[in-house]
Amino acid sequence: MTTNDSRTLRAFAIDDGNRLDRFVQMRCPDLSRSRCASLIRDGQVTINGASAKPSSPIHKGDTVAVEIPPPHPIEVVAQNIPVHIVYQDSHLLVVDKPAGLTVHPAPGHPDSTLVNALLAMVSDLSGIGGSLRPGIVHRLDKDTSGLMVVAKDDIAHHSLSRQLKERTVHKTYLALVVGNLRSDEGQIEGPIARHPKHRKRMAVVANGRDALTDYKVVRRYDGYTLVEAHPVTGRTHQIRVHLTSIGHPLIGDPVYGKRSSLAARHFLHATKLAFRLPPDELELREFESPLPPDLQAILDTMV
Repeated sequence: MTTNDSRTLRAFAIDDGNRLDRFVQMRCPDLSRSRCASLIRDGQVTINGASAKPSSPIHKGDTVAVEIPPPHPIEVVAQNIPVHIVYQDSHLLVVDKPAGLTVHPAPGHPDSTLVNALLAMVSDLSGIGGSLRPGIVHRLDKDTSGLMVVAKDDIAHHSLSRQLKERTVHKTYLALVVGNLRSDEGQIEGPIARHPKHRKRMAVVANGRDALTDYKVVRRYDGYTLVEAHPVTGRTHQIRVHLTSIGHPLIGDPVYGKRSSLAARHFLHATKLAFRLPPDELELREFESPLPPDLQAILDTMV
């Protein structure tokens, strides 16, 4: 039977006046700030034996007791779905998501997702926020293939989320678009939000969230262009929306362009992913995934 993780923390002069949630997070770096606050609110953290609030002040000589319950199972079931793991350590894993696989359960997709697959494949999940689940820090559309990083524990989830927020995670996609781009490289800037009329689509709209995509032409074909796209921000459908906004939708994209006899799905693949490895973030690692056979076959027909 799994028991609580019990920790006793002693406050020193340097800690005097600090908030309890900040103090616990500093002494327990494997826990996120929000997780520490949740434990305090649940009565799992005491100061000198007395319950407290996340904002309660710490004083020199205080004894803080922290009880961390084992992560509780989630309702999502583990399913044997083949997914290629590119890299794995005790804090995270990088997967090469196949096209057609939804990232996590949602209305209309209760199972058969990447999360279901990872629950069956990964044996050392520490859990996120007290739940025994993988930490999804960024997503790929169902029909987009390629690299994703997934956190196993709170400390990796916090680190990766912050790196994404600070825009130091570098993502590179390969996209085949309709038409020939005028410039060999460029930048697309346009705020993105829900389409005012078609609520299942995103669009460049004046009151949207800022969005920025860099691109570079890799190869030109007759009527099509293969580009490398680098999303600086991470908005929903960003690359698809931005390329459509300049008149070059992805080939095979029925939402922002039109279906194609050449492509059974939109041509978009997350080919490179670079970030600093948690927990210390000292090592910058880059991972690469070649085009999957279905997309490579499309290019082969154009040579």
